[in-house]
Amino acid sequence: MRILVLGAGAIGGYFGGRLAAGGADVTFLVRPRRKQVLGEHGLIVKSPVGYIVVPVVTTLASEIKGPYDVVLLTAKAYDLASAIDAVAPAMGPKSVVLPLLNGLLHLDALAERFGRERVLGGTCYIGASLSSEGHVIHKGPLAVITFGELDGGRAERTQALATEFQKGNFKTVLSDRIRGDMWDKFVMLATLAAVTTVTHANVGEIMAAPEGERTMLTALSECEAVAAANGSPLSTEARDRTRTMLTDRASAFSASMRHDMEAGGRTEGEHILGDMVRCGGATGVATPLLRMALCNLQIYEARRPKG
Repeated sequence: MRILVLGAGAIGGYFGGRLAAGGADVTFLVRPRRKQVLGEHGLIVKSPVGYIVVPVVTTLASEIKGPYDVVLLTAKAYDLASAIDAVAPAMGPKSVVLPLLNGLLHLDALAERFGRERVLGGTCYIGASLSSEGHVIHKGPLAVITFGELDGGRAERTQALATEFQKGNFKTVLSDRIRGDMWDKFVMLATLAAVTTVTHANVGEIMAAPEGERTMLTALSECEAVAAANGSPLSTEARDRTRTMLTDRASAFSASMRHDMEAGGRTEGEHILGDMVRCGGATGVATPLLRMALCNLQIYEARRPKG
């Protein structure tokens, strides 16, 4: 199975690197500078579950020799249009794209370009970043990809991909309810992003504030109500897991969106909070706290120097 990974950053570099180290046929679609670095030093992953330094196959957008069986899409939401253009030459009649972006808004764009039948649903849980040297830094043991057919059920192609993913040293879940899984993460992430970007604080700091837990749980209840109104109520397990994660008084957990703001970079505000608010509005669910957080991000984006 030929796999093309868009980029070799934190997420694509980690999962693609693990697959390459396990012997999978993986190619990384990268920019010229990243191609040079990987060619000289290999892909370096520093992780508590084991460091790897692996030579990898890379390609530039102009050099793609498709088709590939699977395209693993790990772009930021604001780069989605250019990411779709970049991977288009890799998509053949039987190719599928597995997006690991946050939220759900990207599914429509991918279906419009490639056809709904060639888009899988997917999500991942991992704490990772890219160092200034280009090393993938894995923060903690968590590394999970959950994926499946958007209509549910199992298919030969997803079964084959699940088998291929076993070559990587990470957990894989082949789901019969991938839309529900994506909504579960959407709810968690939108709640976390809303409260941490407004307060500029991590979960533990928020919980230490007298109004912190009430604020976090109010945001969570808004997101849960939107999910339920859109046909994806959280399971008891997902609700308990999310609540525990977002009210851990010892946690330094914070949304990457907050870190993007504090670094002066672009955010996925419209893709995450904007879409959650719009989904609520379309189904008659009030989301006042989320709207305030979205407004805060919109003001930030308007003030942020461009270029």
